[in-house]
Amino acid sequence: MPLPTAPTKRAALLSMKEYDVPARPKSKTQSPKVAVPAVADAKPAPETVNPQPPIQRPEPAKQGKAAAKRARPLKQTGLTKLFVLDTNVLLHDPTCLFRFEEHDVFLPMIVLEELDAHKKGMTEVARNGRQTSRTLDALAGQLSSDISQGLPLNTTGHVEAGGKLFFQTQLLHYALPDSLPQGKADNQILGVVEALKQQCAPREVVLVSKDINMRVKARALGLSSEDYQNDKTLEDGDLLYSGAYALPADFWGTHGKAVESWQQGAQTFYRVTGPVVPKLLINQFVYFEAPGEPSMYAKVIEIRNKTAVFKTLRDFTHLKNAIWGITTRNREQNFAMNLLMDPEVDFVTLTGTAGTGKTLMALASGLTQVLDERRYTEIIVTRATVSVGEDIGFLPGTEEEKMGPWMGALDDNLEVLGKTDTAAGEWGRAATNELIRSRIKIKSMNFMRGRTFLNKYVIIDEAQNLTPKQMKTLITRAGPGTKIICMGNIAQIDTPYLTEGSSGLTYAVDKFKGWPHSGHITLARGERSRLADFASEIL
Repeated sequence: MPLPTAPTKRAALLSMKEYDVPARPKSKTQSPKVAVPAVADAKPAPETVNPQPPIQRPEPAKQGKAAAKRARPLKQTGLTKLFVLDTNVLLHDPTCLFRFEEHDVFLPMIVLEELDAHKKGMTEVARNGRQTSRTLDALAGQLSSDISQGLPLNTTGHVEAGGKLFFQTQLLHYALPDSLPQGKADNQILGVVEALKQQCAPREVVLVSKDINMRVKARALGLSSEDYQNDKTLEDGDLLYSGAYALPADFWGTHGKAVESWQQGAQTFYRVTGPVVPKLLINQFVYFEAPGEPSMYAKVIEIRNKTAVFKTLRDFTHLKNAIWGITTRNREQNFAMNLLMDPEVDFVTLTGTAGTGKTLMALASGLTQVLDERRYTEIIVTRATVSVGEDIGFLPGTEEEKMGPWMGALDDNLEVLGKTDTAAGEWGRAATNELIRSRIKIKSMNFMRGRTFLNKYVIIDEAQNLTPKQMKTLITRAGPGTKIICMGNIAQIDTPYLTEGSSGLTYAVDKFKGWPHSGHITLARGERSRLADFASEIL
């Protein structure tokens, strides 16, 4: 029933004939409804009908702008996608079911078969398979959930997942080329995607897989396929936080008038206000180098609103500040040594190519703080046991003896550090080596769960081969007074399905940047030898 005409005067009663107003005809401009098959439970775009024009009332001129802001058109949302997951995605990230926002997820029956075959064992893949199975059981066990109509993904507390989970509950008919073996699991998944594409048109059906060959075959068959991107911290490794910032050449000209400086011991402090402050983070290194002007190397120790405080660094390139007989050879190494020797920094990450001195500096600073300063009780060294080539099989001996072949880099650097004291003589160096060995413990990552390290100096080598979950497991082992150093080269990843953007080392660098008790530096120049530097550039 249409509304009666508005009264002409205030508090006036409407007559009976005002209610006999004929209904206005509906507008002919109406968007068509989209028909989607019920098998995929598609969510069509909201139907928009031009409403009847409201009764015009005079409005004050001041409210005109506010009314214009409120009268914005509604956003048109298209059809949601249907993502078909490969088994390797579930084994890579058990929480991937809740990472597709408002879109729906479909699991073929062959994926559940493969998931069941991978759940036995104590490896990371088997652990992820068991966790995925428990997640599926929790979703299917919810009350009033019909598996044929799809299981809502937000029933277990993941409110960010607005879609539904579908299982293959019926036989899907598809036709693949005869050149593809029908019994292979990958080809059966491709067939399911082909059948869903025909049933759910015009809805987009996308295959998500970590297998490159699987995605290539899908594209060759005209199917949409994507890599699983949610595990990537960064799209490109070049965007990784470097830990250092070069001040512009006109820094003193634009910021010089607002700079305050004072001396405290051997360090100089600068309070800076200006446009450069929003680009800085706590514990980030800043440096100023210009021809004809004095250089400045400092660390950001405080940021408040638009004001930052710089603290000059200790110069470890000078022989008087040598750490266990080692001096730094370039700017980035000096930055890294300032982080390693700072007792207020609990977590340090070092990245760089081969020969940049990561392990040598970490060991030298660890020995100084354990044996000379007595800040930590011992050094614990561990690394991911991922082979470059074929595995050499089972190894005899104790835990440390089994880890021996993986710790060749540790032995090489201890040999260098043992030769720094030239005045000790052969017997003195032998005694020093025995003392060093007694304070260094080599541990395997397989037995780290549940441990707590108190006042330890922990070195995690080759950290680029760790997944984000393994990195979290190791870092959370730290107790009071423990310092953790993670080192690695993200260009040398040997773990399957890990990339520069999804590595645990990249994950830790990105999440810890700006925390007052952590620091990161990317070592740029190799100092191993001229042969190693030349080989890393041209090979």
